Amino acid sequence: MAEAEGSVIRLQALNAVTDASLRELDLDKLLEVLLERTRELLTVDTVTVLLMDRSGTQLVARAASGLEEEVFQGVRVPVGKGFAGRVARSREPLQLERVDESTVVNPLLWEHGLRVLLGVPMIGEGDLIGVLHVGSAAARRFTDEEIEALQLIADRLAVAVYVDRTRAERAAAALLQESLLPGRLPSTEGWEFAARYVAGADSGVGGDWYDVFELPGERIGVVIGDVAGNGLKAAVVMGRLRSASRAYALDYSDPAAVLSKLDRKASYFETGTMATVAYAVIDTATHRMRLAVAGHLPPVLAAPGDESGFIAVHVGPPIGFNLGSTGRRCTDVDVPPGSLIVLYTDGLVERRGQDLDAGLERLRRAVLPMGPEAACIEVMATMVGDQPATDDIALVAIRHSS
Repeated sequence: MAEAEGSVIRLQALNAVTDASLRELDLDKLLEVLLERTRELLTVDTVTVLLMDRSGTQLVARAASGLEEEVFQGVRVPVGKGFAGRVARSREPLQLERVDESTVVNPLLWEHGLRVLLGVPMIGEGDLIGVLHVGSAAARRFTDEEIEALQLIADRLAVAVYVDRTRAERAAAALLQESLLPGRLPSTEGWEFAARYVAGADSGVGGDWYDVFELPGERIGVVIGDVAGNGLKAAVVMGRLRSASRAYALDYSDPAAVLSKLDRKASYFETGTMATVAYAVIDTATHRMRLAVAGHLPPVLAAPGDESGFIAVHVGPPIGFNLGSTGRRCTDVDVPPGSLIVLYTDGLVERRGQDLDAGLERLRRAVLPMGPEAACIEVMATMVGDQPATDDIALVAIRHSS
């Protein structure tokens, strides 16, 4: 008899999570529907979903049925602490037969008269997404079949949350990236600019960026960089570094000093972040460029009458981890009239299964003294062609026209 009842519970749980109508629901409605079905299926008084926050250290109440105050009050439970925190740490189901201040960290649970709790982990794509737990005001022992049923529901919710987060993060990252790329490049007599940005087909929007801005004293700043990683996190860090580089550029005329300050900022405030950056300051009066590079690939210079080549610049350590707190250096570059300079990120020249040096040589040959827009067209046609790039690409072309 018990075995038959267990089979019924498993079947009901399976039907609850595979219902085709759930596919049409957004995440909020899906949580509402499945939490109500869980209460009915397991005959419990409360059902709560707590999701892992971005720091990976706390669970935050996201949805509840029967104990909505957890969500309204923004209940947080540290991973490893209390009931839900122990489920998160162990990634195993946990049944609790005494609910009080000695076993849980959330007083709402015992204040509402709950006597037993059952919690299971929510895991999506190998990552801990959160914890699903149910509570009952009546003393009882959850069966193995009931635990299995709750785990089935938790797995379905984990997938839904993972997909929703991934979709939302991609949209947010794309919007952030678009908002931070310059809408209009400077228009300065004797100097022309053009640029491209293409998100990687595999990685989606990431941490690549470029920036071109006017500075006091007839100078123009040009930055190109690549934050390690992809998605919303990389895009957010990119935005912070971009803003910081503009601020430092106003206070320090030396590009090496700007990169040193950027490194200090990233190392202190962006723990675990690494980025490559090239920063150039063009003096439009003297027709010279000062360039500092932090772990980035060197720009290409094409001058009339000369073969195109990579600028012989000192390449310092990348930004982050205090790798370059001292010793960053600048390189002075003459930019005669008619010259073209191309700065780029590694997504332009790197391809799986292909030698980096071969990609760099293809780029060098594609950069010729021409207008910056024509140069962008030629470089992208040569380096990308009809095959999508797997990584982000940022590209800036600068021409000294007269």
